Amino acid sequence: MAPIDLAAADATLKKHATPKDSLIAVLQDLQDAYGYLPEEVLLYVAQKTGIPAANLSGVATFYAQFRLSPPGKYQIMVCMGTACHVNGGGTVADAVEAALGVDEGMTTEDGLFSWEKVACLGCCSLSPVMMINGRAYGNLTSDSVAKILRTIREENPQGGVC
Repeated sequence: MAPIDLAAADATLKKHATPKDSLIAVLQDLQDAYGYLPEEVLLYVAQKTGIPAANLSGVATFYAQFRLSPPGKYQIMVCMGTACHVNGGGTVADAVEAALGVDEGMTTEDGLFSWEKVACLGCCSLSPVMMINGRAYGNLTSDSVAKILRTIREENPQGGVC
């Protein structure tokens, strides 16, 4: 694996005069730059700022907005809002997990998929629903979830590698 370019980390630190006082904003900017928070970047920031790596990691793992691994090419959000919950959102989440073979918040080994449960996607009339890269799929069953994910996988035989 190629080393990570730390220029974006340097630019982020330059942007924030007192990184310790704006740690969440620093982490948000780093995630925007890298797509996630690579361990190498967090260690670099700790070294450059004197903020203990454990503090950086603690904040990054506490807030759900931060990712510590690269997201998949296809990012799946499974709705768990009231309508979806009542109409089988849990079954949809179980089907996604079974089809992908990874826990919520994780990325498949091939880098093709990552997934998470979300509070509401605003597509209540389609419940239960999931969204993949901004496209809503509604009235789902375990079988339809498996079919959708299988189709995407077949269209991407090399996984999430560009």
